[in-house]
Amino acid sequence: MRETVSEKIVNERTGDSYTVVHHKSGLDLLLYPMEGYKFTSAMFSTDYGSINNCFKTDDEEDFVNVPDGIAHYLEHKLFENEDCDVFALYAATGADGNAMTGYENTTYLFTCTENFYESLRILLSFVQKPYFTEENVQKEQGIIAQEIRMTLDIPRCRCFHELLRAMYSAHPVRIDIGGTEESIAQITPELLYKCYYAFYDLNNMVLTAAGNFEIDKVIEICDELLKSCEDKHLEIRLPEEPAEIAEPFVKTEMGLGMPIFSIGFKCPAYSGMERLEKEAEVYFGLELLAGTMSPLYKRLTDEHLIAGGLGYQFFTGKGYFALLFEGESEQPERVAEYILEAVDEVRKNGFDREEFELMKRAEFGDLVKRLDNPEACTDGMLSAYYNGVDMFAEGRVLEKVTIEGVEAAINRFICRENMAVSVVK
Repeated sequence: MRETVSEKIVNERTGDSYTVVHHKSGLDLLLYPMEGYKFTSAMFSTDYGSINNCFKTDDEEDFVNVPDGIAHYLEHKLFENEDCDVFALYAATGADGNAMTGYENTTYLFTCTENFYESLRILLSFVQKPYFTEENVQKEQGIIAQEIRMTLDIPRCRCFHELLRAMYSAHPVRIDIGGTEESIAQITPELLYKCYYAFYDLNNMVLTAAGNFEIDKVIEICDELLKSCEDKHLEIRLPEEPAEIAEPFVKTEMGLGMPIFSIGFKCPAYSGMERLEKEAEVYFGLELLAGTMSPLYKRLTDEHLIAGGLGYQFFTGKGYFALLFEGESEQPERVAEYILEAVDEVRKNGFDREEFELMKRAEFGDLVKRLDNPEACTDGMLSAYYNGVDMFAEGRVLEKVTIEGVEAAINRFICRENMAVSVVK
């Protein structure tokens, strides 16, 4: 068994810091004590999401393929222990517990204003205590099948998922996190245990916490409750994704009063610091290109081409990176053309440098403000950890981002060749 060792991560710009504890069990702890705060947040997370459907450990001779949606299914079942109701336990301590499964990881969390250590014991205990039977697995199939049908009935969700299928032809991000009714029908207790012991290995997990607590007490609880396990050398296999989009245009009929659209621009995938740099560049680029003060937004509203505004974001992860626009319009194809024309204008004249500098200073202010929010800190430490960087790396990247880099990213990433449009009419 290895020894527990600690290191401190310091923000040289603000002086803030947090501690990374490499626990002897194999689990990493990212701990951000905030003296004098009443509110505390904790997240216990595994590097296991919906895209991880092909994997191998030392226990397997070859890669194993499992049904779509099994990560989400497993998250549901962990709350149903043999001898207790997890939410009832949280209610007794006054904590607000929850969980979420994403494309890349599954996270169990709670927030509280008192009884933090008791709530932490609950979190660490139930996540390490799987209980799957034929009866409770079959019972859950109907519940999750209803969730899947409900998602398909939400126009914006349907539009987004159809866009992912239009952009990606092989990467499992094109498949809904919950899977399909057909795929979840294949899930058995044996498959759930196989996935659990492969991915809920402490060497594949991380605990983050921020707020009113003492590091030594957290380590003491971890010493008591964490079940040490050998590293099984988990390997994930993702299919090769071509650079080209799968389909340029997809349409779904749902009987809406006003059509809704999602427009995606498929980009090369990045990781680590390079991913942070590209995210920063496209963040500013999208704000300058499509924000409410932009010429594009004014043109779309003056011509009554959008109703209720224009949404935009970047969508990134392991093996995928895309720029997305969404909204309501009677003429979504024309909106897409206006976006491309706005980028042509950027190629000719660039963005406004003064506006960029103002936005950059405002973003620095937001970063500092987030350091006073325990939930933002637990989430920030977790996201950075999974990307292989520290939470303060975002600030270091922000210092270096330039308007030339922003313009180059928008000019490269937004073009007709990598554009897909999804419309729900």
